[in-house]
Amino acid sequence: MHRRLLLSTRKGLFVLRENGADWRIESHAFVGDNVSLALADARDGSWYAALNLGHFGVKLQRSTDRGESWQEIAVPTYPPGEMLATGDGKPAVAATLKLLWSLEAGGADEPGRLWAGTIPGGLFRSDDSGASWHLVDALWNVPNRAKWFGGGYDQPGIHSICVDPRDPRVLRIAVSCGGVWQSNDAGASWNLCATGMYADYMPPELRDDPNIQDPHRMVQCASDPDTLWVQHHNGVFVSQDGARSWRDVPNVPPSVFGFAVAVHPQDPDTAWFVPAVKDECRIPVDAQFVVARTRDGGRHFDTLRHGLPPQPAYDLVYRHGLAVNRDGSLLAMASTTGGVWLSDDQGDHWRAVSLNLPPVYAVTFA
Repeated sequence: MHRRLLLSTRKGLFVLRENGADWRIESHAFVGDNVSLALADARDGSWYAALNLGHFGVKLQRSTDRGESWQEIAVPTYPPGEMLATGDGKPAVAATLKLLWSLEAGGADEPGRLWAGTIPGGLFRSDDSGASWHLVDALWNVPNRAKWFGGGYDQPGIHSICVDPRDPRVLRIAVSCGGVWQSNDAGASWNLCATGMYADYMPPELRDDPNIQDPHRMVQCASDPDTLWVQHHNGVFVSQDGARSWRDVPNVPPSVFGFAVAVHPQDPDTAWFVPAVKDECRIPVDAQFVVARTRDGGRHFDTLRHGLPPQPAYDLVYRHGLAVNRDGSLLAMASTTGGVWLSDDQGDHWRAVSLNLPPVYAVTFA
């Protein structure tokens, strides 16, 4: 079967299809629309595309025929009267869906179950393949939530959802800015689990507060879900005990700052990052676009650049812009300047598939 890659871009959803040694654009859906995220559900083959249409709001589309046709389905909706109060002193406002920032399938034995993370920081569950959604009240109402605040956006958001393949009742989510949370009962109760992370952007007395941490992206190893990697605003962190504690990984070259992270599905010690200059710059260090890879749990790193654009290059990779396929044989990466690269040797060599697409928000293997 030919492999496919879904590219969520500012001007639609592009489907790339493997054709021998080449990858070509097979189709282009939602032409001109801002597609923020896609999900390929391996349980039944369905594809989902989240659209952020500005004045017309957030939309969600589903395809059951690999993108040949699409049907609009429901989006998560906050109940009337729900208010959003954040820990950065902004006035409370009505909770309204701003962005569908993460979308994940439930367990293999949970047909139809989907999880969606949103801005302004709500987690939603669907049990009917997106026909309806329900706010996970237990997380929305945790008292610590009042301390959450926005990172790159004005409001907090849930951008990472990890469903434990051993037990789909075990969920871990990452919030910007609100730390990492875990549920062992399918969302009925939650525990804060960002111990070991630190936030140098806060006053010293709040630096280690797990509730105000800013993870940019969190991923879990499919074969060892107790190993999780986080690209954080202040560095890279790894947990080997199911997020009960986190260890700082200080030696990522050329910078510990970035947005994207991927972990090998069979090797929890192998992970990839795309470093950048943080805060107001957000460009590659010294205008050199590279990927950092560890194969020993963060003790050592390789700086990978073969096949990537030479200096000066100003590509930035968003949170969901780096992915590895299910067997670990192929890496995909896409940038804000419309470049798409693939590697079939764990990042040692990259080849450009396209350099002329619209800005890419997310890459998804299908």
